[in-house]
Amino acid sequence: MPKVAGIDSSTQSCKVVVRDAETGELLRAGRAGHPDATEVDPAHWWRALTEAVADAGGLDDVDSLAVGAQQHGSVLLDDAGEVVRPVLLWNDGRSAAAAADLTAELGGPGAWAREVGSELVASFTVTKLRWLAEHEPESVARTRSVCLPHDWLTHRLAGGTAAGAGLATDRGDASGTGYFSPASGEYRHDLLRRAFGADAELPVVLDAAGSAGTSASDLSRGAVLAAGTGDNMAAALGVGARLGDVVVSIGTSGVVSVVSDVATADPSGLVAGFADATGHYLPLVCTLNAARVLDSAATLLGVDHAELSRLALSAPAGSGGLVLVPYLEGERTPVRPDSTGALHGLTLATGTPAHLARATVEGLLCGLADGLDALAAQGVRVGRVVLVGGGARSEAVRRLAPAVLGHPVVVPPPGEYVADGAARQAAWALAGSDAPPTWVLGESATFEADPTPAVRERYAAVRELTAPRT
Repeated sequence: MPKVAGIDSSTQSCKVVVRDAETGELLRAGRAGHPDATEVDPAHWWRALTEAVADAGGLDDVDSLAVGAQQHGSVLLDDAGEVVRPVLLWNDGRSAAAAADLTAELGGPGAWAREVGSELVASFTVTKLRWLAEHEPESVARTRSVCLPHDWLTHRLAGGTAAGAGLATDRGDASGTGYFSPASGEYRHDLLRRAFGADAELPVVLDAAGSAGTSASDLSRGAVLAAGTGDNMAAALGVGARLGDVVVSIGTSGVVSVVSDVATADPSGLVAGFADATGHYLPLVCTLNAARVLDSAATLLGVDHAELSRLALSAPAGSGGLVLVPYLEGERTPVRPDSTGALHGLTLATGTPAHLARATVEGLLCGLADGLDALAAQGVRVGRVVLVGGGARSEAVRRLAPAVLGHPVVVPPPGEYVADGAARQAAWALAGSDAPPTWVLGESATFEADPTPAVRERYAAVRELTAPRT
């Protein structure tokens, strides 16, 4: 029985799953924590991977493995293949001014989308490189190669040390750098030089089922190394998303992405024009407010999440006109970084825990529906919705989502979707087939309901009331 391993090296932790390559059966799993920081020495990732592999019972019997990891991080390597400085992660906001400067230099709003499919925000790798060029020219001078977190971990698994030699990536993760065009499938070294003030060696971009060689580290020897990919791409692969499937992830942030055969280039910046891990595209929208909106409402009402859900389902659709615009941490879809949350329509009749609970769930879902609208505006085909993340455990979210989003909703069984997607990619590379394996990892639940456009309309009206005045 061939076995494969999938690795999820996320911002918070490292997870490892070992599965049967043919059936997808979960054989064992392990995990370990990462430092809570926005700037991290990659040695911590390797240490966590070592601990997670040990927790999973080792990889000695694994025939193939792949790494899915947090997108965008800027890993700089010198001539000896050593890390130049700690990595600025996607959530390190110090490069926000660099993003604005690079946008202006290239011609203003819409310019980067035309070149690489995405407008720049502070999370993108290219903005980190500009910040380093401005603040640490000595780091730039030492740099020979630039890669991403999953590239670096794959390189370490291959036993590599020399900078540039053997570094590999895939279209999905490369599409989040700001210097790779998903539409052309090529790096834009001119944009890299513009940001960094110098050129650098970049990882080879492998085909979706390609291999980065074989493992040659103390953790694994002789296993086929798949290309690996970014976390959003691996998650889509992990839930088995097909063309037209929208993956809505309700975690700390909300992510709405769709597997598409259309490359997007949204000049507004709402939609990031990423590639996926299968040779298609993965247009993606991110909202800042997601599961923590539910946490906040539960705290305010003094209830747990199960009771919050029960209260929400006991109130009428539309909460009697009570609307929560859940911009508790500002918002990026729409772009309102300085906004706050707003509760509108409070009356004696709607001032109940049930109405507030319902307004919270509907407001959260309306924010995600705005992201879905932004995807549809790019001309991509939208079919069913696959709902994942911590917020998807809420019964109220599951049952109200199809009415607010306007599409049937599928909730897959709980799992480590990024690690599972990496395991599927590993099985694909091992088999050398035309498509990734079709695994049935448990029974999904499907929820359907008649759309409630009045809820969206009322939310939109209140949302605009909260828009900043110019």
